[in-house]
This record gives sequence, structure tokens and C-alpha cells, in this order.
Amino acid sequence: MATPRSAPASCLLLLILLAVGSLAVSRGDDCCGYNVVSVAGSGSALSARLELAGETPALAELGPDVQRLSLTTSLETDTRLRVRITDADHPRWEVPQDIIPRPAPEDVYLDAPCSGNGASSSPPRTRVLSTVGSDLVFTIHASPFRFTVSRRSTGDVLFDTSPNLVFKDRYLELTSALPADRASLYGLGEQTKRTFRLRHNDTFTLWTADIVASNVDLNLYGSHPFYMDVRPPGTAHGVLLLNSNGMDVLYAGSYVTYKVIGGVLDFYFFAGPSPLAVVDQYTQLVGRPAPMPYWSFGFHQCRYGYENVADLKGVVAGYAKAKIPLEVMWTDIDYMNKFQDFTLNPANFSFAELRPFVDRLHQNGQKYVLILDPGISTDPTYGTFIRGMQQDIFLKRNGTNYLGKVFPGEVYFPDFMNPRAAEFWANEISLFRRTIPVDGLWIDMNEIANFINPEPMNALDDPPYRINSNGFHRPINNLTTPASAVHYGGVSEYDAHNLFGLLESRATNHALLRDTGRRPFVLSRSTFVGSGRYTAHWTGDNAAKWDDLRYSINTMLSFGLFGVPMIGADICGFGGVTTEELCGRWIQLGAFYPFARDHSAIDTVRREPYLWASVAASARKSLGLRYRLLPYIYTLMHEAHTTGAPIARPLFFSYPEDVTTYGVDRQFLLGRGVLVSPVLEQGATTVEAYFPAGRWFCLYDHSLAVDTRSGERVTLPALADTAYVHVAGGSILPLQQSAMTTAQARRTPFHLLVALAEDGTAAGDLFLDDGESPEMGGTRSEFSLVKFSCATWSDGMIRLRSQVVHNSYAPSRTLVISKVVIMGLQSTEPPRNFAVYVNGAEVQANRAVSTSYRSRGGLGAAHVGGQSLVVGEEFELKVAMSYLA
Repeated sequence: MATPRSAPASCLLLLILLAVGSLAVSRGDDCCGYNVVSVAGSGSALSARLELAGETPALAELGPDVQRLSLTTSLETDTRLRVRITDADHPRWEVPQDIIPRPAPEDVYLDAPCSGNGASSSPPRTRVLSTVGSDLVFTIHASPFRFTVSRRSTGDVLFDTSPNLVFKDRYLELTSALPADRASLYGLGEQTKRTFRLRHNDTFTLWTADIVASNVDLNLYGSHPFYMDVRPPGTAHGVLLLNSNGMDVLYAGSYVTYKVIGGVLDFYFFAGPSPLAVVDQYTQLVGRPAPMPYWSFGFHQCRYGYENVADLKGVVAGYAKAKIPLEVMWTDIDYMNKFQDFTLNPANFSFAELRPFVDRLHQNGQKYVLILDPGISTDPTYGTFIRGMQQDIFLKRNGTNYLGKVFPGEVYFPDFMNPRAAEFWANEISLFRRTIPVDGLWIDMNEIANFINPEPMNALDDPPYRINSNGFHRPINNLTTPASAVHYGGVSEYDAHNLFGLLESRATNHALLRDTGRRPFVLSRSTFVGSGRYTAHWTGDNAAKWDDLRYSINTMLSFGLFGVPMIGADICGFGGVTTEELCGRWIQLGAFYPFARDHSAIDTVRREPYLWASVAASARKSLGLRYRLLPYIYTLMHEAHTTGAPIARPLFFSYPEDVTTYGVDRQFLLGRGVLVSPVLEQGATTVEAYFPAGRWFCLYDHSLAVDTRSGERVTLPALADTAYVHVAGGSILPLQQSAMTTAQARRTPFHLLVALAEDGTAAGDLFLDDGESPEMGGTRSEFSLVKFSCATWSDGMIRLRSQVVHNSYAPSRTLVISKVVIMGLQSTEPPRNFAVYVNGAEVQANRAVSTSYRSRGGLGAAHVGGQSLVVGEEFELKVAMSYLA
């Protein structure tokens, strides 16, 4: 933190003085708030000292108010504004810098009001902080204190606090007005929601908990106090409250209220103005999404309840016999001896049987992932426990290790705030990988889940304000570690509870990287702001219900906003009784989740897709398209890693000016232009789909499905074996052939699918690397990045060009594009003459080089095959067609 200093007398030149009437919403109760007693500014920062205007009798039971507050505001970049409010006289808990690195707040206090030239000693009514390069404007209002954040270019007020700020030791409350008729909010998780767009009059409780995800509107595994606000005509901004304490966020439509049980009010505002720009700015602060290995985009199979290694072998054989792609085999806690981490069940998953099974997977180009739970059994003969005790790395309570209870029985929990715990964890993973060389790790139960309710020991265990945990304000200690437990450095579990999943993800990611030297794959159930830097996520313990199928899209899209693009739900449902129809429809949708895994609970009906003929057919068709799209999806992973852009996106990311897209949550985009429209109801014979303005082509048969100038709702007949998948005009998709594994698919030639927009243009990218190096597109990595563009000349000639932006990945010099399909040609009749030119030279049609022309949906498609266009070399392909005799 910077040393406080006085502002010069010229501070008024740095701050624009305005007199603005109050626009804030009143909470309507007896709350006195604070007054501004001094303000100072320096460059792009502003600080103020606030004093309590009077006690808050209506909230007296929540404790005394803090008398003096300090506010620091800074434009950290042209697109990011920070507003931080804390106790002026006593340090308070904040998310540590080593967990989310960020600039320290710049304090520029005055002990007396800023004045000059004989101005009065009272502060001005308003002060404005703004810079020429930023569209964000911060205005502080003096008495009573409140602040607004607005957009310079339009004057739109983005955040407008009421004067009823409450700041107590263990209760903070702040309310901002919102334009209910214009603001569409998304985010604030983790909860299973019925809609992606947040509904008015809803409460979002953020306290990580082991609550089954099939419950709607309850606090689940993660804490993400971030929302995106999209307003007509398509401008977006983001708001983050960086706080790890428990909280309720009340969204009423016309206002949003934060009720937080500790920490500080540390707000970040992201200017956008597009949705993609917001997630770019957000992940620039909290951390870019981790690159995922190429193999992780294949199909995964898991079940809690696989009986033994023979059972695993049978599953792998079942996929192969059914000719369904299978990339990764998983095992839940069944493999463990007495449910203890880093052990093998000697009867059913012995080393003698499991190690050869894993070796055979690797020989086949497949992978193996195991689960780990954080609770370490206190069995005195258990090696991991002995080493943990020797290194003293467990969570404490009342001066001793806290004793919880989960699957192994009595356990201690590693304290990942302790640097020694991360080292302990890495060593245990390394030791275990000498036995079973797992390719990734799945960390579960890390909210932290506990099978007992710890009794209160002090005031932290029973704070004066009870957040709405589990929907009925249950005690925060219930079924988790007690809030009075103590972490390394004296940090209370009360403050750090929501961080555990992030910290375990970081430790696991670093452990795998150190042990393998390859890009880690980690899947974590619990997440926090910035978890995407280390882990993928799944939506948790859903149920085999049609509602859960629908709601999975909402959670997937929300985590894209949170900077966790590798996200999916348990296909066919984790709990409950699935059906052939539900499982078939779920594989049709789940094949296009960024993370695609079939997973089910013990004692439920088996649901591997090859068990039903119809589901197997859906899996072959849907996963076949997924594997063809892998180059495109992996290129989206590179975009996510470098800009934060989600892989799966809501439609308004590509069409923010179309207000109809704001409420679409039964469809989603992969990247900018691949639209997935699944069947989501039992017995459905039709699919209601919305197509934004433009051309939309079917990815399966290349026909023109919809051509609309302003967006159109279309009723489509439900397909039996797949979801609808369309590509937007203006897109170029790099494709490869489908195969049983990603390694096999990567060895096949590329195809380019060109979908021309109405103006005859299209564009797309291809990113290539080895799929496993730790860096993705970094200065120390070998990669190739190619940009494709297509244009239609006035004489009808089509010109497709490649631009090699970077080319240090050697295989790109031998990988070839063998086929180009150009959709959206104006003529439905085949041309009389069809000429192809590569780099200026005409290519004669022969047995190897083929050309054809097909008409579907009112437009034509040209197919140019038999090519050998080297991916890593720039080329120009021209297609000339004439229709005259």
C-alpha cells in the first residue's frame, strides 16, 4: 500500500467540480450513512475520508458502526476503475495479493478538506475523477456520501449508490440503483438457475457449500461476486466485488444490494463496451484462463461405482465396439483403499491390475484421470497422514488440528494458505504418479465438505447477520469447516472459507506441472474469482431430469463470464434414474459442452452411451461432429487463454445490438459463429430456435437454413440423433476428420468450411501447437497461428487467402488442407466452367483434384478437394465459375 500523502492546492484542477442532484435509490429504513470530510486527488486517483453521520438504530443488533472510513478510487487502466472502502483506523481482511495479484490502492488523503484560494473548509458537494482516455467517470457526493460510476460517451449511469452505506465489523451493506427497464444482468454465482439472465427479486448467496446442484436458487460450490450488465443498444459493463467473505446479493431489478459479513468493499468496474471486451478486462485483472491440453477436449467417461479394473476394461471395450470416441477414462473414490487419497484398493484396483490398464490406455492414445478429496484420514498407519503431521500443514482450531469427517472417517484438512501444504501436496502427487501415471486430477469436496456440523466456539461461528445459506439461513458452520478454524498466518476460516477451492486448484495445477513438465489438467468442484487460471469446472451433482438438462446451459454460460471457459455438466445426469430418451438428448447437447463427460452416481442405472442403440447413434453423430470441430474448438481455447473470451457463449456476445438475444438461454454459440440448438423437452417434436440477422448454414449438410435481415424465430423439426448445429455466414471453420481419439484426429488432413456472408466475405483462425506444452502461444512455446480470409470479387471469383501470423510449430509445415467447401454462392445451378487456381497457377482437375457444386436451401456450395495446401505456408486459392454457354 502506498504511503498516504497530501494533495497539492491545485487538486481542484485535477478534479472536475460538479453539482449534481441525487439519483440514488433509498432503502427506506433508518440508516444514517456517512459524510465526506476530506477529498484529495492525484493524477488518476482520488481518496476521501468518511465519517459516520449517525448510528443505525434499525441495524443495532448487527454491531456498532465503524466511525471512520477511507475511500480510494483509481483508474487502474483506461477500462478499469477501482473503488475501495475500508476502515480508516484498523486493518481488515482482504483477498491476499499472492492469491489475486493486483495493483495496491493509491492513497492520497488530506487531513482537512481540499481547498484553495480561501475556499470554505467544508468539502464540495461533488467531485469527479476522470481521464481523457477512459469512458468511465467516477463521481463522489459529499453529504451524505454516495458515489456514481457513469459512461462518459453516453452519460449512462452504470452504478449509483444510495446514501445508506452500512459498515460494521461483520456486516457491510451497499445498494446501487439500476434501470430495471434497460439493464440485463448475468453472473453472480454459483447457483443453478432457471434462466441465464438474472430474474428480478432474487437473492444470490455466496458461501461455498456441498449442496446438490439439482437444487435451484441455492448457494453451491463456488463464489463469484461478478456480474455483467448489458443494455440497449448493445453496450456492456462488468462489476466485481472482490471479497471472499460470505454475502447475500439482492437483485430487485431497480437496484442491487450487497450484504457482506466481513472484509472490505473493493469494487472493480469494467468499461466494455462490448461483452467480449468486458471478459477481456475482467480476466486481465483476475487471471487469464489456463490453457487446457488438447486431449481434454475429447470425450470423457466416469462413474462413481465402477467395481474393479475389469469393469473399467469393459467400459473401454464397450466404447470401442460401438465405435464411439473415448479419450479419457476416469475413476471416482472407488479406487482408493478405505477412501484414502493416494492409495489403491488392494482387492479391486490393485497395482498389478490398474497399472497395466493405464499403460494400455496410453498405448492407445487415451488418458486416465483420478479423483482426490481434501480430507486426509487420521489413520496412524497412513503414509500421507504421517508426512502431513511431520510437516504440520493442517487446518487448526483452538490450537490443534481441526478434526472433520468425510468418506474415510475422521480427517484433517490441508491448509493451502500454508506454503508447506502446497509442497506436501505436490510431493504426494509425485509419489502417487510413480505408481499410477495419471494424466490429470479431479479435486472434489473442496468447499470444504464435512459430514458433521461443528459446534460454535466463538462469535465467528455465529455472525450477527445470517446469510441465506441453503435457502433457510442455516448456520455457516453446517456441513463444512468451522468459521473459527484458523489458517496459516492467523487467517480465520470465516474470512478465507470461499478461497479453499481456488487454493487447492493452484496447488494441484503447480504439482502436476512440476511432476510432468506438461500442461496440467485439473477439474475442481469449488471455485472462486480467478480459479480459471488453474482449473476446469463441472456443474456438480446434477440429476437425471429434463430441468437439469436445460439448466446446464445457464451454468455453462455463467462460468464463461467468470473466466472459467472449460466447463460442462454430467451428461445423462449424475443422480437419479436416467432414461434412454433423456440420455440421448443429453449426449446431443453435451457433445458441445467445452468439457464433455458422462458421469453417474453409485447405485444408479448405468448410463454409458453404448448401452442403448439410439443413444449410441446420437453419440456417434454428435461426437463425430465435435471431433471434426476440434481444431476450431482448440483455437477458441487459445482465444480464451489470451483474451478471456468464453468458448461457449451467449448469443448476445456476437449480436449485442439484438435485444432479443439477451433472453436466449436454450441455445448457445461456440465462438463467434457456431450455433447449437438442442432438444430440451421430453417427447419434443420441434425445436424453437432464434437466429440473429444473417445467413445460417447447417453444419451437417451445408444447406442454407435461415437467411434473415433482422433476426427470426424458427420452428424446426426435432432431429432424432443430434442437436441442430449451424454456422453463421462470415465464418471460416478449420476442421479435421473424426476419429476414436484426438491423437488420431490430429493426424488427418484439414478441411476449411467457408460460410460466405451476404457481402461475399468470411474470416477465421487456426491455432496449432503440440497440445501439451505448458505455454500456449507464449514466447517460450512453439506454435502456429494462421488467419484465413475470403472475398468475392465483382466478377464472381472467390479468393481465399491465408496469412501465417506466427509459425514456429514444425508440423504445420507438413500438415495440409486437402479440401475447401465454400457455402453461400448465389447460383443454385452448377457452373458450366469451374477453374481452381493456387498461388496464381491453375490446378487441372484429375483423379486427385476434384471439384463439385451442390445446391441446398437456395444457395450453392463449391467443393474443392484433392488439395495439398500446407498449413504453415501462405497461399491464395481462387475459384472461378462461369455459367454462360
